[in-house]
Order: sequence, then C-alpha cells, then structure tokens
Amino acid sequence: MTFHIGAKPGEIAETVLLPGDPYRAKWAAETFLEGSVCVNQVRGMLGFTGNWKGNRVTIHGSGMGMPSLSIYANELIRDYGAKTLIRIGSAGAMQAAVKVRDVVIAMTSSTLSSPSRGFFRDMQFAPCADYGLLEKAVAAARAKGTRFHIGGIHSSDVFYDERQDLTDMLARHGVLAVEMEAAELYTVAARHGARALAVLTISDHLLTQEALPAEDRERSFGDMVEIALEAAFG
Repeated sequence: MTFHIGAKPGEIAETVLLPGDPYRAKWAAETFLEGSVCVNQVRGMLGFTGNWKGNRVTIHGSGMGMPSLSIYANELIRDYGAKTLIRIGSAGAMQAAVKVRDVVIAMTSSTLSSPSRGFFRDMQFAPCADYGLLEKAVAAARAKGTRFHIGGIHSSDVFYDERQDLTDMLARHGVLAVEMEAAELYTVAARHGARALAVLTISDHLLTQEALPAEDRERSFGDMVEIALEAAFG
C-alpha cells in the first residue's frame, strides 16, 4: 500500500494498462478482462486486476497530466513491481493525414516540461517507447485492420494551450498528435528499467476541429485496448 494506491502486495500485475480516466479503466476491465477485481479506490483513482487470454493484467487510472501520471507510474513500478506500462488514451491529431478514430502508436514524445525535467537540468532527454512493445503493437494493428500511424507525439503540460506558434512548429516537424502523459511515462519507465508504450485513439483534430462523437468512442477505444493487450502479451 502506498500514498496513492491502496492495493495489497500481489494485487497489481506486472503488466499495467494506464488510461487517464478511472471510469475508462472500469469500462476496459469489465469489457476485456475475466474475473476482474477492483484493487484501488484511493482518491477515486480506480484500478482493476483480472485476466486476458490467461494473462494477468491490471488496468489502472493515471489521472490527467504528467504530474498525476508520474505519481502512479513511480508507485506501480517501485512499490508493486510493474514491469510493463502501456498508456491507453485519447489524443488530438496535428497532421492532415491523421484522422479522427485512427490509432497513433508513439515512438517518441516531445515536451516543454515534465516532472522529470529537473533530473536532467540542461540535458534534453529524448523519451522513447520500448521497441519490443511498439513492434508488437504495430503487428496487432495491422492484423486488426485498424488505421494507425507510428511516430512522434507531443505531451503538453497544459490542456488549454494558447501557443499556436508551438503547435505550428511541432506540426511542421511531423509530430502526429498531442496528449498529456506519455513523455513522463517513457521517462519514468526508462529510469526504473521498465517497458513503456503509448497507444492512442484520435478523438479530435486540431486542424479540422472534428471530434469523435460520444456514441462512437467505446468502439474506437476498444481497438486501442486490444492493440495494447496484444502488444503486451501477443
């Protein structure tokens, strides 16, 4: 038991999927896991452990933003022995070729700031995914026939961003999408010798202003969860 996770020793699996929304964790556990049990409710951040195709897995909310994600990733790895952490979440597209409902598999994640920035001082550390997980996620997406993209993303430390100049520059350099957690996840995992990946569903588009209708979200997010599970265990 930690400050933020009330699970008992042994209740967290070595593989953890991390949606930002705790209720999305509940939905994913009920939809994809067999025998899922709630193992954490501290501060309303729900976590569930169950089985997927005979493999033990935990699906645990991480909250919004890198500071929140950092807390859970650190505790899951250091205190509960998590070895594989995969973020499953939504993102906003920054390229015309990336469409709403597409999946983005993030090789790298750029950021202006993260909780780990102080570790490196003037060094610009490049957070990247675990290649083995990324390779399996790509294979899973292809097998499912899901439209997907592989490349760099941007982890923003603000939701209501007014830096259009930065958005334009990132898009010019081929950044596929923006979200708020992956850069810190990749950095924390690297620091502790764990594997990490972000598999993201495009829920809205910064260029066209299109947004995924609420009734379509579960189906689209379901593809993302299955790709993440196949990446971990396939």
